[in-house]
Amino acid sequence: MIAELDSVAHGYDDEGSRGPDVVLLIHGHPFNRSMWRPQLNAIAAKGWRVIAPDLRGYGASSRIPAITAFDDFARDLLRLLDMLSIDRVVVGGLSMGGQIAMDLCRQAPERVRGLLLAATFPQSELPEGKLRRFAMADRLLREGMAGYTAEVLPKMLGAACLNERPEIGHAVLGMMKATDPHAAAAALRARASRPPYEDVLARFARPSTVIVGDEDAFTTREDAQKMTSLMADCELVWMPKVGHMPNLERPDSFNAAIARLLDRVTAVAQ
Repeated sequence: MIAELDSVAHGYDDEGSRGPDVVLLIHGHPFNRSMWRPQLNAIAAKGWRVIAPDLRGYGASSRIPAITAFDDFARDLLRLLDMLSIDRVVVGGLSMGGQIAMDLCRQAPERVRGLLLAATFPQSELPEGKLRRFAMADRLLREGMAGYTAEVLPKMLGAACLNERPEIGHAVLGMMKATDPHAAAAALRARASRPPYEDVLARFARPSTVIVGDEDAFTTREDAQKMTSLMADCELVWMPKVGHMPNLERPDSFNAAIARLLDRVTAVAQ
């Protein structure tokens, strides 16, 4: 499906019932909404509706300017929910998508019933990290995505997944190569300039879940424990032999964690 929001086209999947229980899934960088395919049926089978959009610049969505701030990404998602007449959601995000989920919580906490944060962290970028992200953005504009994707694939997936399920590696590589380098560069610049979200998490008192793999090259156990300790009602799911994409590497365990979160959200509402 395609939604036109303020002259920006957004591709999105919309599965499951049309009741009041809705999950919004936010993909990471440099991916698109297809990364959530293993989750769509599982969430719909729980009787929930699930919305999985392409962020602006990714997948079937429109290209974007040189930089788009995280609050713009989050506002796009809020406008999509408004268009679909959806008031409140459980929000889930992976990596950059998790940080955009935190920004959505910052902007509209009253609309978030529950929060799933996978392979992400809340702190802002350090000065050296900012320089690396801006340099990589420049490289993507010069060279395109091919060289970058080949280098980063072993950091996106754990060794066990790459060795035992090479089809997952091929799918992830395909997603990354299909991403417009201008969109990828804009997102890298946005990540370099993102604000800290620790205070947002500390104020979040509804059910939440943090999922991190022990082979994640970007999110540490310390990050996972910090996020868990900040939130009042949070389950930490630590996945062994899993890298930066637990939803693809261990979909059954990931979906089970989502199911537990949704059950907790339902229990709070009763």
